[in-house]
Amino acid sequence: MILNELYIETMKLEALTKIIQPLTVKGSTFEEVQGITYDSRKVRPGYLFVALRGEHENGLLYVSDAIARGAVAVVTESPQALPIHVSHIQVADARSALAEMSCAYFDSPSRSMQMIGVTGTNGKTTTSFLIKSILEQDGRVPGLIGTVRHEIGQRCIPAVRTTPEAPEVQSMLDQMRKAGCRSAVMEVSSHALAQKRVWGIDFDVAVFTNLTPEHLDYHQNMQQYFSAKAMLFSGLGLQEKRAVAVINIDDAWGQQLAGICDTRVQEITFGFHPAAQVRAEHLESDMHGSRFDVATPWGAAHVDLPLLGRFNVSNALAAIAACGALGIDPVKSAGVLARIGVIPGRLESIPNSRGIQIFVDYAHSSDALDNVLRTLREVAPKRIITVFGCGGNRDKAKRFAMGAVAAEYADYTVITTDNPRDEDPSVIAREIARGFGTKKNFDIVLDRTDAIARGISCSERGDFLLIAGKGHESYQEFAHTVVPFDDRMVVRRLAE
Repeated sequence: MILNELYIETMKLEALTKIIQPLTVKGSTFEEVQGITYDSRKVRPGYLFVALRGEHENGLLYVSDAIARGAVAVVTESPQALPIHVSHIQVADARSALAEMSCAYFDSPSRSMQMIGVTGTNGKTTTSFLIKSILEQDGRVPGLIGTVRHEIGQRCIPAVRTTPEAPEVQSMLDQMRKAGCRSAVMEVSSHALAQKRVWGIDFDVAVFTNLTPEHLDYHQNMQQYFSAKAMLFSGLGLQEKRAVAVINIDDAWGQQLAGICDTRVQEITFGFHPAAQVRAEHLESDMHGSRFDVATPWGAAHVDLPLLGRFNVSNALAAIAACGALGIDPVKSAGVLARIGVIPGRLESIPNSRGIQIFVDYAHSSDALDNVLRTLREVAPKRIITVFGCGGNRDKAKRFAMGAVAAEYADYTVITTDNPRDEDPSVIAREIARGFGTKKNFDIVLDRTDAIARGISCSERGDFLLIAGKGHESYQEFAHTVVPFDDRMVVRRLAE
């Protein structure tokens, strides 16, 4: 389903141009705008086309195509000579214009729902699922926008990216509002913040989980990566709502983030740190999950969390803090967390008859892999066997780092192919292998099905097998080709 095709509202171009403060406007502004898009292939008669300059494509190259498909107006950052029947709006920042117009076109749906944004390197998906479950049990009818899927009322839409572009985001929020949603939980990626995809959304609560090296091919360095994440918090409280920032102060970047928000924004910290306002105490963990007490500004509670790992305790604290900020009693939140089900592709256990524990996890950075392997090691399995690869056309520095983590915490690793995209899978595998140094506790098996089969065949009763990197994903992306592939389905077939 193409979200752009769901647009049914109309708005005069004149109203939209007043919102964005254009540099120049040429042509009629009395046209009715039937939809807004940045993708010329989705243009329909009466649409407004915004030409964005992307990492690999320049929207200016598709202006003619947009006009041929019926665009009545085009927004660009540079002067353009267009046919007389097509209006042209020149702006200083096309991304800001796209976001502002999309927000106005759908009548600012975020203002009529409780909006919770979750950002950070790791834990966004799990934290979002936990928050959504608590809101659901409290009767707040939440929608969801995230890495695994988007939920709008009773509909579930597979996610293509964590945070869609502004027109899709505003359209989904509008559809949530019409479906009776009273709240929405949204994963907010650093790319989305840097590219202003959530510009104009009035958040009630923003959550920061952590920051570790990732996406540095895009952000260049950790400071720029942090600055992108911080945009979610520096924008809080600047519209109609009294917003709350929920920040993990176990994380060094979280400690730096605390205090930068507008003075009108309340800050609630969480973590194991003694100064955390929402704090885990008396933690006990085993194969079945974690048990801990939580101290909060709204009272104490005991939590039985059926999710493995200290990092999932942190995610649970974030959810308790976010929901507490919205007035939900921590005892009620704890009750929901005790019944939480499987988070797709997040240390998801795959049942089998071989007496081994098989987990599929989305860990695709060195820190995420370190967290998962440490968690599994703490449960004291006989051995840990790991199968993973790294994506192509992405941050190459993490390949060595992920290899080093696997070398330290796994007894045996099968290095394989993830989503190689335009890169040679064998080159990626060799770069991972360098992280093992002098250790030889690995093999390279490029075909991912064969690699998973190798991992299963060499696992014995009492071993843990971790298949990492793709988690919930149901495809593999090669150069110019995407093929169906789901680690979980492959495991079920091979380990039955």
